[in-house]
Order: sequence, then C-alpha cells, then structure tokens
Amino acid sequence: MAASTLTELVLVRHGESVGNLAASAASAKGLARLDLSYRDPDTPLSENGASQAAALGRHLSGLPERERPDVVLSSPYVRATSTVEHALAAFAGTVRTLSDERLRERDLGLFDGMTGRGITEEYPEEAERRAAMGKFYYRPPGGESWTDVVLRVRSLLGDVRREHADARVWVFSHQAVIMAFRYVLESLSEKELLAADADTPLANCSLTTYRPGADGHLELVAYGQVDHVESSAARTTHEEPLAPSDPAGQEQGRG
Repeated sequence: MAASTLTELVLVRHGESVGNLAASAASAKGLARLDLSYRDPDTPLSENGASQAAALGRHLSGLPERERPDVVLSSPYVRATSTVEHALAAFAGTVRTLSDERLRERDLGLFDGMTGRGITEEYPEEAERRAAMGKFYYRPPGGESWTDVVLRVRSLLGDVRREHADARVWVFSHQAVIMAFRYVLESLSEKELLAADADTPLANCSLTTYRPGADGHLELVAYGQVDHVESSAARTTHEEPLAPSDPAGQEQGRG
C-alpha cells in the first residue's frame, strides 16, 4: 500500500445510542429482538451518549489549534452525525465536515434488530452457517460481511489520501467500520482482528489515532482512548464481549 501523506487520522466511535441500550436490555431479558422502533440509520444518541460527545467537544476545545481536525468525515447515520454536532459545537462552521455513506454501520440485513438468541431460534440453519464460516466472512441474508465493510474502507482511504493530503482527518463512524480500518491500516490477519475485537471492546466516543511512521505509513498510536469521557460526568460504555460463535456478533446493538 502506498505511503500515506495524512498528518493524522483519528477514528471516533459514535456516542452511546438508544440502540446500544436496547441491545443491553434485550440481552438481560433473554429477548429475541430489540425493543426499538427506529430504523438503524435513524437511531439517536442516548442522554449519556450526548454527554459523551459533549465531553469530546471539551477535549477538542482544549487542544492547540494545530492539533484540531482540518477535515471531519462522518457516517450519515444519526448517532454519528449527532456525535459530530456535539463534539464540534464550539467550532461550528470552521471545520470542513463531510458525510460519506461508506462509513455507515454494517448492514445486518434480515437480522437487523435481532439478538443472537432470536437468530438461533428463528434461523437455526443460518446460525450454524455463521458458526462454520466465522464472524469475519459470514454475510447475513440481505446484509454485509465484515469483508464487505473492509472493501468500503479501502475505497474511502484511497479517496482520503488523494483529497486530504497533509491534513488532520477525523472520522466519526461505527464499531465494525473502525475495526475494518484497523484490519486495513495494520495489515492484520482475520485471527488478529477478531482477537483485538474480543480482547478490548471499543468504547462509545473513543478515539483511535494513527500518525505517519518513519516510512510514511500510518501507524497506530492509541486504540479506544476514552480519557476525555472518564474525566467527565458521562459514563464510559461499550458492549460486553460475545463468544465468536454468537450469530449476531457484537453489531446486534447497532454499533
């Protein structure tokens, strides 16, 4: 892969959403589906998620001007765009902000809004197929595999390198998308990616930062950093790790 000319790339997971809360409640109650009336693209932040995003905004305000983002790219989904709005409230109109559909959440197709239990009960053959194929390559009916998301990320990175050379680029997106960035930027194997995903769940409103190394390629500086949230009144949140064989994967909470 060609060396990057970006000054910095920061990947931000959106703040806690009402979908995350619904997923936790469904898991605790052993439900087959999330009690949620929103389309995935329209799922908003929770009150705590808005507080997390506001904490990120205070963190940004405290940075020297030379360390603030030059360009912000965002998933078009409401929980991501709302996180951007809260985080950039103090810089309204001064930071170039672009929406890109390639940053949207992974599409779970037929399984959207279902828990692992619900999938196993309603679609046992698909649950078996996923267990056999593995989380990375399995594509739910009508949805996307993680490798499909990786293709989106590869396409986006090519455009970012061409269009935003020498810029500090911040990307507001979703858990599976950020893990796809890690897979591409760090040349991870399937096994390494899934281990990283299971070992350290990606917190809401966390920062994952890359800067050029000596050879010009982007290198990981920090993964899932949440100091700005932990020092605020907002609660730090993330999904509980699921077994690799769980047919819903960690994305069932609309990450």
